[in-house]
Amino acid sequence: MFEVIEIKSKEKSEMIDIMDSIRKIVDKSGIHHGIIVIYVPHSTAAVTVNKNYDPVVQQDIINRMNELVPKDGHYQHIEGNSAAHIKSSIFGSSVTLILSNGHIELGMFQSVFFCEFDGPRKRKYFVKIIEG
Repeated sequence: MFEVIEIKSKEKSEMIDIMDSIRKIVDKSGIHHGIIVIYVPHSTAAVTVNKNYDPVVQQDIINRMNELVPKDGHYQHIEGNSAAHIKSSIFGSSVTLILSNGHIELGMFQSVFFCEFDGPRKRKYFVKIIEG
Protein backbone atom coordinates (compact mmCIF):
# COMPACT_ATOMS: atom_id res chain seq x y z
CA MET A 1 0.00 0.00 0.00
CA PHE A 2 1.40 3.40 -1.01
CA GLU A 3 -0.16 6.85 -0.62
CA VAL A 4 0.99 10.38 -1.43
CA ILE A 5 -0.50 12.98 0.90
CA GLU A 6 -0.45 16.69 0.09
CA ILE A 7 -0.12 19.17 2.92
CA LYS A 8 -0.01 22.97 3.11
CA SER A 9 2.16 24.54 5.78
CA LYS A 10 1.12 27.92 7.15
CA GLU A 11 4.23 29.08 9.01
CA LYS A 12 7.93 29.54 8.30
CA SER A 13 8.64 26.78 10.83
CA GLU A 14 6.03 24.46 12.29
CA MET A 15 5.30 20.89 13.30
CA ILE A 16 2.04 19.54 11.84
CA ASP A 17 0.47 16.45 13.42
CA ILE A 18 -0.19 13.99 10.56
CA MET A 19 -1.23 10.99 12.65
CA ASP A 20 -4.91 11.11 11.63
CA SER A 21 -4.05 10.78 7.94
CA ILE A 22 -1.68 7.89 8.68
CA ARG A 23 -4.39 6.07 10.68
CA LYS A 24 -6.86 6.53 7.81
CA ILE A 25 -4.37 5.02 5.36
CA VAL A 26 -3.77 2.06 7.67
CA ASP A 27 -7.52 1.50 8.07
CA LYS A 28 -8.06 1.73 4.30
CA SER A 29 -5.24 -0.73 3.62
CA GLY A 30 -6.75 -3.58 5.63
CA ILE A 31 -3.21 -4.57 6.64
CA HIS A 32 -2.91 -5.65 10.29
CA HIS A 33 0.78 -6.52 10.66
CA GLY A 34 3.86 -4.89 9.18
CA ILE A 35 5.73 -1.62 9.10
CA ILE A 36 4.72 1.85 8.06
CA VAL A 37 7.28 4.14 6.48
CA ILE A 38 6.59 7.86 6.31
CA TYR A 39 8.95 9.71 3.96
CA VAL A 40 9.26 13.43 3.20
CA PRO A 41 10.72 14.13 -0.30
CA HIS A 42 11.84 17.69 0.48
CA SER A 43 15.27 18.95 1.55
CA THR A 44 13.87 21.72 3.79
CA ALA A 45 11.23 19.66 5.62
CA ALA A 46 11.34 16.54 7.77
CA VAL A 47 9.29 14.06 9.78
CA THR A 48 9.60 13.05 13.43
CA VAL A 49 7.84 11.28 16.29
CA ASN A 50 7.26 13.32 19.43
CA LYS A 51 4.75 14.28 22.11
CA ASN A 52 1.30 15.36 20.93
CA TYR A 53 -0.43 15.87 24.28
CA ASP A 54 0.95 19.34 24.98
CA PRO A 55 1.25 21.63 21.92
CA VAL A 56 3.86 23.81 23.62
CA VAL A 57 6.33 20.92 23.17
CA GLN A 58 6.28 21.43 19.40
CA GLN A 59 6.76 25.18 19.82
CA ASP A 60 9.61 24.57 22.27
CA ILE A 61 11.28 22.33 19.68
CA ILE A 62 10.87 24.93 16.92
CA ASN A 63 12.15 27.72 19.20
CA ARG A 64 15.21 25.75 20.27
CA MET A 65 16.01 24.70 16.69
CA ASN A 66 15.85 28.37 15.66
CA GLU A 67 18.37 29.18 18.41
CA LEU A 68 20.67 26.30 17.48
CA VAL A 69 20.43 26.86 13.72
CA PRO A 70 19.66 30.55 13.14
CA LYS A 71 18.31 31.80 9.82
CA ASP A 72 21.21 34.25 9.46
CA GLY A 73 24.16 32.01 10.20
CA HIS A 74 26.69 33.24 7.64
CA TYR A 75 25.84 30.41 5.24
CA GLN A 76 27.12 30.19 1.66
CA HIS A 77 23.98 28.73 0.03
CA ILE A 78 22.62 31.52 -2.19
CA GLU A 79 18.90 30.66 -1.82
CA GLY A 80 18.93 31.88 1.78
CA ASN A 81 17.41 28.76 3.29
CA SER A 82 20.49 26.94 4.58
CA ALA A 83 19.08 26.83 8.11
CA ALA A 84 16.08 24.87 6.79
CA HIS A 85 18.38 22.38 5.03
CA ILE A 86 20.39 21.88 8.22
CA LYS A 87 17.28 21.40 10.38
CA SER A 88 15.79 18.85 7.99
CA SER A 89 19.07 16.91 8.05
CA ILE A 90 19.06 16.89 11.85
CA PHE A 91 15.48 15.57 12.03
CA GLY A 92 15.60 13.25 9.01
CA SER A 93 13.41 12.49 6.03
CA SER A 94 11.66 9.34 7.28
CA VAL A 95 10.28 7.45 10.26
CA THR A 96 9.31 3.80 10.52
CA LEU A 97 6.44 2.61 12.69
CA ILE A 98 5.34 -0.88 13.72
CA LEU A 99 1.84 -2.08 12.84
CA SER A 100 0.63 -4.90 15.11
CA ASN A 101 -2.90 -6.32 15.13
CA GLY A 102 -4.06 -3.25 13.19
CA HIS A 103 -2.63 -0.94 15.87
CA ILE A 104 0.16 1.57 15.25
CA GLU A 105 2.68 1.05 18.04
CA LEU A 106 3.39 4.46 19.55
CA GLY A 107 3.68 5.71 23.12
CA MET A 108 0.56 7.02 24.82
CA PHE A 109 1.33 10.67 24.05
CA GLN A 110 3.29 10.23 20.81
CA SER A 111 2.35 11.27 17.31
CA VAL A 112 3.99 11.76 13.91
CA PHE A 113 4.77 15.32 12.86
CA PHE A 114 5.56 16.83 9.47
CA CYS A 115 8.26 19.42 10.21
CA GLU A 116 8.23 22.51 8.02
CA PHE A 117 11.40 24.60 8.09
CA ASP A 118 10.98 26.78 4.96
CA GLY A 119 7.30 27.58 4.70
CA PRO A 120 4.67 28.34 4.05
CA ARG A 121 4.58 25.89 1.17
CA LYS A 122 2.56 23.21 -0.52
CA ARG A 123 4.27 19.94 0.40
CA LYS A 124 3.74 16.21 0.31
CA TYR A 125 4.74 13.10 2.19
CA PHE A 126 4.64 9.44 1.28
CA VAL A 127 3.18 6.62 3.37
CA LYS A 128 4.18 3.05 2.53
CA ILE A 129 2.77 0.08 4.44
CA ILE A 130 4.72 -3.14 4.09
CA GLU A 131 2.80 -6.20 5.18
CA GLY A 132 4.62 -8.73 7.25
